[in-house]
Amino acid sequence: KYYAEAARRRGITGDILLQLLELRLDNVVYRLGFSNTRAGARQLVSHGHITVNGKKTNIASYSCRPGDVIVVGGKASSQQLVTRSLDLTQATVVPDWLECDRDKLTGKIARVPSKEEIAPIVNEQLIVEFYSR
Repeated sequence: KYYAEAARRRGITGDILLQLLELRLDNVVYRLGFSNTRAGARQLVSHGHITVNGKKTNIASYSCRPGDVIVVGGKASSQQLVTRSLDLTQATVVPDWLECDRDKLTGKIARVPSKEEIAPIVNEQLIVEFYSR
């Protein structure tokens, strides 16, 4: 799914693929520090604790866009889960392409991240070559 979209868009396919993966809702929740693991972030989203632009979203693979506002749901249990994670991830730096208000439990996507900001630990060109077969 992501490779097909990356191949369809103009630009370097590997860089676009990384950007698409980085803008998944579960990854954005993780990057904002609302969860200390990606699996935990995925669970927060799938259990309905996160809203995007005021709408409850429980699809972890939801593709976020610049300008999207991510908010922790209004339930006390949701806020307690995220507050506990924020205490654990206080030392973690939120990337520049995201804006986070830890007091209000909100985040906003300011822009699409660049490849340098993503800092992958894989060679994306090898992944592109594998999927292009």
